[in-house]
Amino acid sequence: MAHIVILGAGIGGMPMAYEMRESVRPGDKVTVISNNPKFHFVPSNPWVAVDWRKRDDIELEIAPVLAKKNIDFIGVGAKRVHPEKNQIELDDGRTVDYDYLVIATGPKLAFEEVEGLGPNGHTHSICHVDHAVEAEKGWQEFVKNPGHVVIGAVQMASCYGPAYEFAMIMDTDLRKRKIRDKVPMTFVTAEPYIGHLGLGGVGDSKGLIESIMRDRHIKWICNAKTTKVEAGKMYVTEHNEDGTPKKEHVLEFKYSMMLPAFKGVDAVIGIEGLANPRGFILIDAHQRNPKFKNIYAVGVCVAIPPVEATPVPTGAPKTGYMIESMVSATVHNIRDELNGKAPSHKATWNAVCLADFGDTGACFVALPQIPPRNVNWFSEGKWVHLAKVAFEKYFMRKMKKGTSEHVFEKMVMSALGIMKLKDK
Repeated sequence: MAHIVILGAGIGGMPMAYEMRESVRPGDKVTVISNNPKFHFVPSNPWVAVDWRKRDDIELEIAPVLAKKNIDFIGVGAKRVHPEKNQIELDDGRTVDYDYLVIATGPKLAFEEVEGLGPNGHTHSICHVDHAVEAEKGWQEFVKNPGHVVIGAVQMASCYGPAYEFAMIMDTDLRKRKIRDKVPMTFVTAEPYIGHLGLGGVGDSKGLIESIMRDRHIKWICNAKTTKVEAGKMYVTEHNEDGTPKKEHVLEFKYSMMLPAFKGVDAVIGIEGLANPRGFILIDAHQRNPKFKNIYAVGVCVAIPPVEATPVPTGAPKTGYMIESMVSATVHNIRDELNGKAPSHKATWNAVCLADFGDTGACFVALPQIPPRNVNWFSEGKWVHLAKVAFEKYFMRKMKKGTSEHVFEKMVMSALGIMKLKDK
């Protein structure tokens, strides 16, 4: 019988565990390894950072819900993957043998690539619930003595949606507090234009998001490389379209949240044939590593090239629906291998996202993610805000029940239905 190990217990790892357990043979063993005993719903972090949610609202204990599904859990981080031995070395010195490994770790947050960036420096983050909790503490102090806010994403970031979300959520929260007039806001991004999103834009995302930001009095600097952050001061180089420096900015701030670049986790970085130079896992069309055939990968840890070259480097995002399709393809391919067949299933890699803007929101549908696309649609409205609130509750409910139901696919079908209605 086979031992399938899933490294990581996030939005990719948990659904992977549930769906894998339902697909394998009765005697096969499924084990999840994570350095965190709790799952948290990352898309809700912006709400935590302004105290619209508590961390308890978006977290659950992993071990009990996996145990109900006969899935083993090891709550110890992985120190190193040893693919030539089919082993994972844990932080506590133990080793775990596997027949198949699915890497679903998510990213390492590369704050160190910009001096002074991150929770240990002078800016906040919403990439992890721990960071969001600290950001909320800073937010409560900030609203007592408001001033300039700088928000955005640094060079090599690959997930821009949360930066836009947090900017709009802060704007909404400040208006509710009747102090928006005391808070100038500047959005700083490596994207070549507002609404690029690491996707080359989706529909009229450029025009629509620019309009929303003008309406909310948020200024912006694009093609921006953040070079250094000091206490209350950010140094930014704005670039021309040919990549040459255009203007140096020194932005003083009272509060800042900047998304960092992503890298692969330490357990895999530097393993030739498994990961690229930044530590992202190399995969073929079937989510399988080309060198180590019994290793698969899903989610943010997967190596995907940028959609296009940009003056300041940007990465490509991996949205929930894309990750879900990676999970399903991987489950089917491992089952094929268990049955003595060659892997044949491919992920759709479609991008669909609900971005909450506090009292409204934006939805984009890019099918497929990399252009040219069959569907290229972007829309804004209060319905998106309401849909994301409902989706959060629905997703957490399904995680607690331990179901492999495709929740992101249901969200996509709903969004496409709304798209068709709006187009009529």
